[in-house]
Amino acid sequence: METLNAVINQVNTILWSYILIVLLIGLGLYFTFRTGFIQIRLLVDMVRLLAEGVGTRRMGNQISSFQAFCVSTASRVGVGNIAGVAIAIVLGGPGAIFWMWMVAIVGSATGFVESTLAQIYKIPRGKWTFHGGPAYYIQNVLHMPNLAKLFSLLLMTTFALVYNSLQANTITLSLHSAFGWDRTIVGVVVSILIALVICGGAHFVARVAEMLVPVMAGAYLLIALIVVIMNFGQLPSVFALIVSNAFAPQAAVAGGFGACVMNGIKRGLFSNEAGEGSVPNAAATAYVTHPVKQGLIQAFGVYVDTLLICSASAALVLLSGVYEIGGKVTGIELIQNCLAAEVGSWAIVFIGIMIMMFAFSSLVGNYYYGEINLAFLTQSKTALYIFRAAVVAMTMFGSIASLPLVWNLADLFMAFLATTNLYAISRLFPFAKIALDDYEKQRAEGMDPDFDPHILPSLDGVYAWGMEKEK
Repeated sequence: METLNAVINQVNTILWSYILIVLLIGLGLYFTFRTGFIQIRLLVDMVRLLAEGVGTRRMGNQISSFQAFCVSTASRVGVGNIAGVAIAIVLGGPGAIFWMWMVAIVGSATGFVESTLAQIYKIPRGKWTFHGGPAYYIQNVLHMPNLAKLFSLLLMTTFALVYNSLQANTITLSLHSAFGWDRTIVGVVVSILIALVICGGAHFVARVAEMLVPVMAGAYLLIALIVVIMNFGQLPSVFALIVSNAFAPQAAVAGGFGACVMNGIKRGLFSNEAGEGSVPNAAATAYVTHPVKQGLIQAFGVYVDTLLICSASAALVLLSGVYEIGGKVTGIELIQNCLAAEVGSWAIVFIGIMIMMFAFSSLVGNYYYGEINLAFLTQSKTALYIFRAAVVAMTMFGSIASLPLVWNLADLFMAFLATTNLYAISRLFPFAKIALDDYEKQRAEGMDPDFDPHILPSLDGVYAWGMEKEK
């Protein structure tokens, strides 16, 4: 295992140092300038659209814009927001948080583009229901079926198998720390629970996510806010520490500036998933009147994930002063220790429960992405049952595996997945820009934007919108 971990770590260093950083930041800046800083200009629209989606009446198994947002947030908001932030600080120093913020702000434009494209090129799955994502626009618009199949396989492996093993790993570690529970027994229980949920199908998964996400995110932000209020006077110095260390990391950071930037970007992408190609799978399932609406909602999700929840975790670590650069205590255990130092030992139990909710919601959301991409490859019921069994098996594996190996595997597959999707959306960006211009034109005329696919130079790959018009 140690040899395998070392090899994976070396490959990750090459991918993240020379390829992913250039692609993520470069394309994010390109999308930002070409859309006129959409992530800032249309921030009010993002909030308004999200609020409109809450409680929207649905027809049949139709998935609302808010439900799609909750599914994507269920996948986004997990151990990356808590354990991942602690790992970034220990390995890259406080300055890594600054680079997490930067990748979120720039990545929000990327998130908008990929989710808007997923909406434009979604596929009818039944009356009022849809599915889609990068595999669909790669095959139906770019006409690269082999690359589309590769993407589907990568996404299924990355999210439903590798990421889910990571979520299970964090659940068992946190509950062992909080209650002393045996990790194997906890792993068995978690595996049984995820089996029960995923056998309910995609629509049931969406409803579970809709219930879990607001409760868990609200509770965690509340306790973080209490800690911030208790240490309000230290906030300016903590902010100054983050910014100063972003460009001049502490000497204890192994790898210096490069390690600071790399850890911030890696943990930022793992957390908010902008450009990774995962969120569009949820975005495509929503019923909206214009693709840009869901694109804006999902772009806002990047802010919720990183600027709110990740910042809350960073505040818990940095205000407590318990962390040690390059120290052995990291991940979820560090967060538990930091919170316990601020509010008492009961915090260890609180974080154990929160992690269980965060990670379980991610297990649910990750499976959702996997099922959508399995449907792209095959409609076989046997394949679906085998896939579900593999998800449960990897959940059990992750429950007892070592922490470094699981995180390095996640980074490796995340790099492959993001590279494939970023290539696709860089080529298809003009279509997202046309949709954005149409949306803003209709808004300026006082209309509730309604999408007519004929504004596109080609209807190649457009299937769902014609069907909606006919109905």
